Amino acid sequence: MEAARPLDALNKARNQRVIVELKNNKQLVGKLKAFDIHINIVLEEAEERVDGEVKRKLGTIFIRGDTIILISAQ
Repeated sequence: MEAARPLDALNKARNQRVIVELKNNKQLVGKLKAFDIHINIVLEEAEERVDGEVKRKLGTIFIRGDTIILISAQ
């Protein structure tokens, strides 16, 4: 089934690793566990990356939807 709506695409990516780019130019990578209609998301096993290298491990984190520019399945 093809994702017809943005939330369908996120649902398809649930429990998979995703790259999240934020407005402050930070890049986070982790397993997408949950999200809501505001695209607030919960990532597990999250890591912050700088220039493709892991800068720090963050564990389980919550990200406000209004800070996100991009979410990409890995």
